[in-house]
Amino acid sequence: MATITLQGNEIHTNGDVPAVGEQAPGFSLTTKELADVTLADYAGKKKLISIVPSLDTPVCQLSTKKFNDHAKNHADTVILIVAADLPFAMSRFCGDEGLENVVTLSMMRDRNFAKDYGVLIDDGPLKGITARALITLDENNNVLSSELVGEIADEPDYEAALAALK
Repeated sequence: MATITLQGNEIHTNGDVPAVGEQAPGFSLTTKELADVTLADYAGKKKLISIVPSLDTPVCQLSTKKFNDHAKNHADTVILIVAADLPFAMSRFCGDEGLENVVTLSMMRDRNFAKDYGVLIDDGPLKGITARALITLDENNNVLSSELVGEIADEPDYEAALAALK
């Protein structure tokens, strides 16, 4: 279990994010087309997994926009935005903002992703959704960098995650 804060108040996750050097846990998540995809569907590409509480919050929106801009010039990397939001809401936000370079994935059918990645919030007002985290993976799903953001309302360390992909 990890301790993070929400506006300065302690809350806890169910575990720890995958550590550098570990193999990333597999997952099954839902696309905007309501198809189920797995980590194996992105085999052979570097991956940046941006785990956000909801794309209906300013920090989540800002980070998604920043990663979309990065992805424009890095075809060897797929940026996965994972949230508890419905695929329709995530797709609507990306469409409204012209974000075409990130892949939004929903946990609507299965919360095992949040549990397996140690980001499921166990208590407090956001219980049941995810903490904010960044996980970068190489082409073979080895963890290159991992960050659980200590204050859920703060932005992640973009530079460290992107540097790990080089």
